[in-house]
Amino acid sequence: MTTNPATQPDLGWYMGAPSTAVDPEALTASRMRERFSAMRSTSPTVQVWRGPGPASALPRALRDDLDALSFTPLGASTPMRWDTSRLHNHTDGLVVLHRGAVVHEWFDGPLKTHGTHVCHSVTKSFVGTLAAAAVADGLIDPAAPVTQYVPELAGSAWGTATVRQTMDMTTALHYDEDYSKPDAGVWTYLRAAGQLPGMPLTGPDAPLGIRAFLRTVQASGEHGRGYIYKTVNTDVLGWIVCKVLGAPLQQLVAERFWQPMGAAEDAYFVVDPTGWAGAGGALNASLHDLARFGEMMRCDGFFNGRQIVPAAAVADIRGGARQDDFAQAGYALLPGWSYRAMWWVTHNAHGAYMARGIHGQNIYIDPKAQMVIARFASFPRSASAFSDPTTLPAYHAMALRLMAEG
Repeated sequence: MTTNPATQPDLGWYMGAPSTAVDPEALTASRMRERFSAMRSTSPTVQVWRGPGPASALPRALRDDLDALSFTPLGASTPMRWDTSRLHNHTDGLVVLHRGAVVHEWFDGPLKTHGTHVCHSVTKSFVGTLAAAAVADGLIDPAAPVTQYVPELAGSAWGTATVRQTMDMTTALHYDEDYSKPDAGVWTYLRAAGQLPGMPLTGPDAPLGIRAFLRTVQASGEHGRGYIYKTVNTDVLGWIVCKVLGAPLQQLVAERFWQPMGAAEDAYFVVDPTGWAGAGGALNASLHDLARFGEMMRCDGFFNGRQIVPAAAVADIRGGARQDDFAQAGYALLPGWSYRAMWWVTHNAHGAYMARGIHGQNIYIDPKAQMVIARFASFPRSASAFSDPTTLPAYHAMALRLMAEG
């Protein structure tokens, strides 16, 4: 394992648990790194129990030649080294698996091998996988209306949406997810969800909790016309999955992923004021357990000696959705991609697909290269478009290097 013992003054992180007092700088770059590795210190949480069994093996075959790997960032003409890219993207921890073995790992700052870090929207892919598995098992009909499973949403935008439209985010919602806009709907959502400590919604009509907020979201146009990223779809999907499978989200993730895959550490969810786990971005986990989940998906749902997710569900995710739908979202750096069951599908020659979260959280799965990359980061700007020009070519270059050397 390589560890960088040096602090990074530009981020301003410091060791120790953050204060539970209201912190107006909690979302600033100078505090982000510390907070992302210590969410439990400021927010109410629920446990994702790893179970009583032993941790599954992640064989180690560390290599000392990968730091010098060279690639050219998107839109650039000057090559960049792999080790430089880690710092450029404010990486807190990164693990590369090749054929199930750890060939590269790196930690920096507060994050330790046994520690947890917020997954942000990588959480969505866990919820999407639960839903895809339930579809493969015949428990959820993707063509059914959302209200067949959650009648409480009849008066909301999802009153006229299907499960599949929700899973693939082709719903038309009057809800803005632009974090750069102080008046965007996402900030109201986060305050209702209790994910902005010390900044709750106030007023007699303020929704308390995620489910109450979802009931206030109205439609804006016709569903199924194109893809547009909206976190609230994942919370609706989580509501569906919890109702169908009869357990809260933290229990489902524990019993259907963490325990059968032999997770090494407990995970946890940040919960809203009603105790509801945030399906859209509230999971906190260790980096190696994130890599275990990615390896399970790479192996068609089979890991730790058992079939954890139906192979049909993994195949459906990897196959992606309509690329024309995705193109309407205007992601200039992601041409030809699609979005299926809360996963980002590249449709490249390697069949790679990703779980992605703001500020640089990733699981990158390259089936052809037999490679999985798990990364936690605290990139100062939220949107992935700011780190993608370095991240995406770096990941593909690593895949090519591992393939070339057998």
